Amino acid sequence: MSQSALSVGAHVDQSDPLAEAAARGTSLVQFFLGDPQGYKGPEIRYAGGADALRADAEQAGVDLYVHAPYIVNVATTNNRIRIPSRKLLQQHMDAAASIGAKGLIVHGGHVNKTDDPTVGFDNWRKAVEATDLKVPLLIENTAGGDNAMARHLDRIAGVWDAISSAEGAEMVGFCLDTCHAWAGGIELGDAVERIRAITGRIDLVHANDSRDDFGSGADRHTSFGQGHLPADELAGVVREAGAPVICETPGGAAEHVADFAWLRERVGA
Repeated sequence: MSQSALSVGAHVDQSDPLAEAAARGTSLVQFFLGDPQGYKGPEIRYAGGADALRADAEQAGVDLYVHAPYIVNVATTNNRIRIPSRKLLQQHMDAAASIGAKGLIVHGGHVNKTDDPTVGFDNWRKAVEATDLKVPLLIENTAGGDNAMARHLDRIAGVWDAISSAEGAEMVGFCLDTCHAWAGGIELGDAVERIRAITGRIDLVHANDSRDDFGSGADRHTSFGQGHLPADELAGVVREAGAPVICETPGGAAEHVADFAWLRERVGA
């Protein structure tokens, strides 16, 4: 992949994502719409609201991605979490569509310790069928939890098998997070090949270094070259995935620009 072909951006504050994109010299940003830890529902803080953000982003040539709240867990058997999660997912889907987002990223969720994971897989199928998917829904692999739906490859396969029969399945894609894969125990060397064999697609890469060791289960991102991920393997994932890249690394514009340069140098080499 040539450097010019690599589309790389960052996770930014949502108040003015276009200014954040400009400060980083990128045409690709991701952000939350509201509280990532709350059920309150999405809010659009951009001056002028959703219509203005959509129009201004189109004019600026900036692609927008929305990350759903972390608390969304449509897989769980707990009705008090699953039902509000479905509602919240639809609200964020609607909000993402209103700003012209290219995708809505959501974590895979988990079931309880004593639950049969197949129940979680089927709950994912039901969630896909119950949600009006107006933009692509990108399921992201997660770092920790023995009962997670998207930590290990066999569980990702279980989710995909279940949702493949759902109406709207063609609107469900995959977001590969490098830190989560490493911490979750997925070898990076052939991660793209193995995930693509399961899902048929990788729509977005979250490129992040990991503070912790392989298989640690710890979701702790760090700047490129500051963590435990082998640089060549991290770059290899980005190169082989051939998808847009979001850096969820610490810091502001200056740190992100440095991360972009680090990644471009290695991917383009």
